[in-house]
Amino acid sequence: MAAGLPGSRRTTITVGTFDGVHRGHQAVLREIVRRARAADRESVLVTFEPHPLRIVAPERAPCLLTTPIERRLLWAQFELDYVVVVPFDERLRQLAPEEFVRDVLVRQLRLGELVIGYDHGFGKDRAGDVETLRRLGTEEKFSVDVVGPVTAGEQTVSSTKIRDAIAGGDLAIAAAGLGRRYSAYGRVVHGAGRGRSLGFATANLELGLNKCLPPEGVYAVLAEIDGEHHGAMANLGPRPTFEEGPGGLEAHLLDWSGEPLYGALVGIEFVRRLRPVKRFDGPEELSAQLSCDRAAARTALADPREVA
Repeated sequence: MAAGLPGSRRTTITVGTFDGVHRGHQAVLREIVRRARAADRESVLVTFEPHPLRIVAPERAPCLLTTPIERRLLWAQFELDYVVVVPFDERLRQLAPEEFVRDVLVRQLRLGELVIGYDHGFGKDRAGDVETLRRLGTEEKFSVDVVGPVTAGEQTVSSTKIRDAIAGGDLAIAAAGLGRRYSAYGRVVHGAGRGRSLGFATANLELGLNKCLPPEGVYAVLAEIDGEHHGAMANLGPRPTFEEGPGGLEAHLLDWSGEPLYGALVGIEFVRRLRPVKRFDGPEELSAQLSCDRAAARTALADPREVA
């Protein structure tokens, strides 16, 4: 997967924000790679940063299922030839659908085939639809293919439904739509050292802005470090025993014997919520509870239904 613009060959392109890179998005990405190879073209994902609603209607902009770095990690799994990130600004917002297709996709990216999801809309006020694209395809000599909806159980997979599941703490529904456990990635930063003083050293993660998170609480999680998974328990939210601020996400690795992780990029995959955040009457009571939490996390992570 390369940055920049594709080479001299015509391209097979898909366009979208792809927040979550959920099972519906995955079907589209697999399809553009398959079609590009069959036609000896280059596969290109065209996406936007920031999320268009941040510019169009900030009050309606959703929290992000995947931050930019998380999306890049996921896109790398699909053997795309190119990912083109288009800055979404006021100028782009004002482009009519026809202008976007002709100026960006056809002239700059040599569009030969466009693959889109069934609910795709684009251009100013999302005025462009499949019929618009097919008309333009006839004029500009590119084909248009539509990938139908993907379902999980009886529900059509969508980013909105996955956000709702995460906000409600339904990790199983979120995972069914994503095709993987829900996760959050962040760099490890220095904390107050409270966990270490209690015998439960933690990695404090600095998360991307506007990241969707499940309800506050203590979770059994898997920590992904350099491609390997390690059992862990995580606290998401405040630390009321010490009356410290809003808190964040910190993870205690159950069997970590390596070096401190400061500066490392760590992914936290949420497996099971163990309990809500609670205030304890001092460090001793908190330490006793953390011992119980660690045992509960080991039990959850040993359950093949949870970590399959």
